[in-house]
Amino acid sequence: RVKLYRLSGMCMNAGDPTPLLGEEYKNWGPHEHWGSQYVLGHEAMKRMQTSNVLVSGLRGLGVEVAKNLVLGGVKSVTLHDPHPATWTDLASQFYLREEDVGQSRAEATLPRLAELNSYVAVTSTREPLSQELLATFQVVVLTNSPLEEQLWVGDFCHSHGIKLVVADTRGLFGQLFCDFGDDMVVTDPNGEQPLSAMVSMVTKGCPGEVTCLDEARHGFETGDFVTFTEVEGMEELNRCGPVEIRVLGPYTFSIGDTSGYGDYVRGGIVTQVKMPKHIHFKRLRDALAEPEMMVTDFGKAERPSMMHWAWQGLHRFMHQHGRAPRPRHQGDAAEVVALTKEVAAGAELDEELVRELAFQATGDLAPVNAFIGGLAAQEVMKAVSGKFTPITQWLYFDALECLPEENRDSLLTEEQCRPRNSRYDGQIAVFGAELQAKLGAQKYFVVGAGAIGCELLKNFAMVGLGCGPEGSITVTDMDTIEKSNLNRQFLFRPWDVTKLKSERAAAAAREMNPALRVSSRTDRVGPDTERVYDDDFFEGLDGVANALDNVDARLYMDRRCVYYRKPLLESGTLGTKGNVQVVIPFLSESYSSSQDPPEKAIPICTLKNFPNAIEHTLQWARDEFEGLFKQPAENVNQYLMDPKFLERTLRLAGTQPLEVLEAVQRSLVSDRPRAWPDCVAWACRHWHRQYSNNIRQLLHNFPLGCCPHPGVALTRCPPQPLHLDYVVAAANLFAQSYGIAGSRDRAAVAELVRHVRVPPFAPKAGVRQVAHSRVHDGRLEELKASLPSPEELPGFRIDAATSHVHDPSPWHLALSPHCPPQYYEVEWTLWDRFEVQGLQPDTDFTNCSGPPTKREILETKAPHGCSVPQRSHQNGHHTNEA
Repeated sequence: RVKLYRLSGMCMNAGDPTPLLGEEYKNWGPHEHWGSQYVLGHEAMKRMQTSNVLVSGLRGLGVEVAKNLVLGGVKSVTLHDPHPATWTDLASQFYLREEDVGQSRAEATLPRLAELNSYVAVTSTREPLSQELLATFQVVVLTNSPLEEQLWVGDFCHSHGIKLVVADTRGLFGQLFCDFGDDMVVTDPNGEQPLSAMVSMVTKGCPGEVTCLDEARHGFETGDFVTFTEVEGMEELNRCGPVEIRVLGPYTFSIGDTSGYGDYVRGGIVTQVKMPKHIHFKRLRDALAEPEMMVTDFGKAERPSMMHWAWQGLHRFMHQHGRAPRPRHQGDAAEVVALTKEVAAGAELDEELVRELAFQATGDLAPVNAFIGGLAAQEVMKAVSGKFTPITQWLYFDALECLPEENRDSLLTEEQCRPRNSRYDGQIAVFGAELQAKLGAQKYFVVGAGAIGCELLKNFAMVGLGCGPEGSITVTDMDTIEKSNLNRQFLFRPWDVTKLKSERAAAAAREMNPALRVSSRTDRVGPDTERVYDDDFFEGLDGVANALDNVDARLYMDRRCVYYRKPLLESGTLGTKGNVQVVIPFLSESYSSSQDPPEKAIPICTLKNFPNAIEHTLQWARDEFEGLFKQPAENVNQYLMDPKFLERTLRLAGTQPLEVLEAVQRSLVSDRPRAWPDCVAWACRHWHRQYSNNIRQLLHNFPLGCCPHPGVALTRCPPQPLHLDYVVAAANLFAQSYGIAGSRDRAAVAELVRHVRVPPFAPKAGVRQVAHSRVHDGRLEELKASLPSPEELPGFRIDAATSHVHDPSPWHLALSPHCPPQYYEVEWTLWDRFEVQGLQPDTDFTNCSGPPTKREILETKAPHGCSVPQRSHQNGHHTNEA
């Protein structure tokens, strides 16, 4: 199970990437079409932007591939299909309408595909496939293509350096083949962030052994390549290139001969290096005879080889007869088995599997097309970007578990599966007319109309779910459509922005199948809407499909489905990862029956005093922002509005009551500003406290000479414009919280700062920043007595700030983590890393200067065995001690 994160576009005010990425990115279009870059990265997206792709075959599988490529952001997609649309195409071709029957599939599909992304050129061609046509593309995708065509296209593409993807589906069966040339270079095999660890020891020897700090496992694997930085003593490691390692344990690995190096003293950071990987692909003709296969289900490890031969036997049958085997026709199936035996002479065949493929040869299922089409489009992106390891070279898939386990031959007869000149004939060929009628009568509830919700509604419309007179689909989503949704929520268009997701998604699905009986709601699911989604509502359902973006709503829907004994389809995605869970109450495990492993947290002492990576300073900045402008405001507003706030606060554990009341007292009494100069004075004193006094105290506690914390160095940072930028931004945010007019005049702020009295710093002897302190009842009573009563402040409120991407304030990112990296010598980063930490930039600060050129490096270390408390969240407050 995975948690979902919104990966919106890069957050430029005008949607222009050029200032950040350079001139070569200026044709990318606005950020709403940048969803792929967070998965693929900048360099991979640059290569995709120069790629022209041909998609041949525009039935259900071909349109899935084309749709994903247009959303993904290649340079151009050319559609090729000389055949006219037929009634059977409507089973899964969601961009064909009933009035398109008889017209060219490619030309009828083109305008609807082009609407998905105006920055991708979508064209169609009526030319027959030829060498001249193929030579103009970097990647060719063949779908539902005869084997003879696949062979000559494969020969030409392989000899001319053109990447080839071949995809096909037959009912519940799927096939995929990739040929990316004799020597494809993969720059990043897995797309994960490079691992890094802090070094505590390196031995001299052959091989030398490296030991990492025992805070966390290093995570490396044997064969990985790493580089070293900031190693003292054995400085030769800092100058050598990537070295291959052999893992010895969770905290140790060997690196080769270090016997001639200097003695290790201390420090060092080891970082994984993604080394280019070269992969050789066979041409299709050779790969047919000597197949290399990827196993998708180890419970069916023997099936890929069987399906490899069976598919060739099916192609022979179609070549001889000019048609596919008829559904459940015993004679046609027997002939396919005989032809497969000729192809696989001497091999032991699963004749029942071959016969089932023949029975389903005319089947056309939208869900299977969506799965194979998604894989095929992803392989195209791998081919042009060089990122992620491609499939080598065959992939076979089957979902035969969908068929009845008992009495299959009596339920699925030739009469039951014969074509009926219906848009569902492709599905009837697999499951029979009786099941199709049952699907039409289903009543389903789709919760969420985001990326997964759009795919669910499309597939439900294609399979005919809820399309009968007794069936229905209800979709609910309280959100409105934003521009950043357009790169993956394909039912929406630019003109739908600001409209309700559920309404537009229902309307788009209804256009795909006018028989779909779908209604939309905007009520969120939760305890507060149980009068809307009541007993009558749930008892009338046949099932629920979740398309949610948070765990709490998933848990709630899971409990409701278990209570009412309704099947639940649960799913989620994160980048290239995804999951599906089918919940049948009292038969299978429910969603609530298991929990995700805890996310890796940054220790508090590292976060507050000894950051050594940009992620630490990003999290520090987020905590700082919320601790100054969000949590105190929320606590003050609760104090003023909720009569039981003090009672609840005093029941909190540990030091939290004292911290909460001190924050409320500061916000309402000691730090409450009356005018703009008070806000500047507050910001100036806060800067001195955070970036001068606290660091002086830290240096007083851990002077030079104590054993340093590996990888951590403090710097005396000379005054620079960034410091005044911080004061200006903090003062404006503080003023906005209290409804006071601010100012952008840096010179005027500087003049006010000159008149601020800053108390001189005096180090406190013997102070170690500890995690716990005694809560004095007397101090709590003093705070309670000093607080003004809510009656004294009628109508007074403090506005809580937020660091959300769409906040228009220009001051949020000025409080970004620029100062901590300068003091701790942490390497700076690109803006796009902010999204990973939940801080979302939307302003370009051109006045921010870089790290200082002169530094006095003072190394510090946290005391060995220091206590690292966990964060405690209560009423929007968390402990800040370390």
